[in-house]
Amino acid sequence: MTVSPKLRTIIVDDDVEVAALHARFVAVHPAFEVVATAHSGPEALQLIEQNRPDLVLLDFDLPGLSGLDVLRGFRALGGHQPEVIAVTAARDVDSVRQARSAGIQHYLVKPFTAANLQARLEDVARDRLALLESLTNDGLAQRDIDALMRSGARGRVQPGRPAPLPKGLSAPTLETVEGALAGAPNSSAAEIATLSGLSRVSARRYLEYLVSVQRARKSLDYETAGRPSARFSVLR
Repeated sequence: MTVSPKLRTIIVDDDVEVAALHARFVAVHPAFEVVATAHSGPEALQLIEQNRPDLVLLDFDLPGLSGLDVLRGFRALGGHQPEVIAVTAARDVDSVRQARSAGIQHYLVKPFTAANLQARLEDVARDRLALLESLTNDGLAQRDIDALMRSGARGRVQPGRPAPLPKGLSAPTLETVEGALAGAPNSSAAEIATLSGLSRVSARRYLEYLVSVQRARKSLDYETAGRPSARFSVLR
């Protein structure tokens, strides 16, 4: 079994403590690793050029060079381009419009929770996996190109056709679980198990399958004591 390499991530924030917090949030996700942290615009541009990361968490309010100018700078470099998640206190219409015009598909307003960021990381990781799985010897198939062009702000590659259910899963039970989740968003596997009359282990299998086919989203809840718990919601 081939293990996909982790997505290399750079954290950009002028506040050292906030940058460290965001780095810890990212480190929780098994698909990502933090390779560098920058606290100014020029430093961010230099580190992005040196490291060629897969993802940049980019603050807009930076000394020396704004986040949007950093974005324009590394876009101009050409070649490998990272995904960008804007992490900023800017909530004015102009900032959001400029971000969208620059190709940013994920925009988080500070302060945000770890669960908020985890949901965006899931989208980025899912996009990368879907893109790799869609590749043919000649590049992307037409339907996958169409899906990428349509994905817009949600930033996901839509599946080309439904895959057969894995062994041990049934369509009627899957429908029951998906219906329970639609009526109780942000639920744990145990809660969905109770609603659907399944064991917690069985409910989790169905929920993980829904996540794998982009019909549900999985995030981590850090508000509970002890280890973070997985929460699931239907993707609309």
